[in-house]
Amino acid sequence: MGRARDAILAALENLTSEELKKFKMKLLSVTLREGFGRIPRGQLPPMDAVDLTDKLVSFYLEDYGAEIVAAVLRDMGMQELAQELETSKGPGVEVKALPQMAAKQGHFVDRHRAALIARVTEVDGVLDVLHGKVLTEEQYQAIRAESTNPNKMRKLFSFAPAWNLSCKDLLLQALETNQPYLVADLEKS
Repeated sequence: MGRARDAILAALENLTSEELKKFKMKLLSVTLREGFGRIPRGQLPPMDAVDLTDKLVSFYLEDYGAEIVAAVLRDMGMQELAQELETSKGPGVEVKALPQMAAKQGHFVDRHRAALIARVTEVDGVLDVLHGKVLTEEQYQAIRAESTNPNKMRKLFSFAPAWNLSCKDLLLQALETNQPYLVADLEKS
């Protein structure tokens, strides 16, 4: 794990169950940077500190996730814990997963589903690569008919349960071609 992820987990584990519940409620109203989406409200209640840390990092990456956690803690009046989080996360250390660990965690597109839905801005370019290889004409048109990029990505992922590993690899290649900086950023988390 990276230092920022460890720091987020340590901060959340220091909360009582009532404080964690309040944290989740306030997380729903924190102001986010442009291009980032909210964690769906229905997913938050059953999460413990470990699950919430994973969700925060998958949605916002480590450094921005730590910023969000610190902001929510400050809003809760927990300045000391927020300060501890900011100082313990350090400058950020990239930790690459071993190949066998990555296989256990699932494919890149599965691990980063939420972040891809929230952050892919060139959906049409990705769809063009997948058209005829992974997507049928009907699927392609159904996705293109969606009004926003996040809705297009959600629709694209609605077809993913029927995909095999080759289909997911093609999606990853399309993302690397059309959104190389996003893929590089997500690979760090």
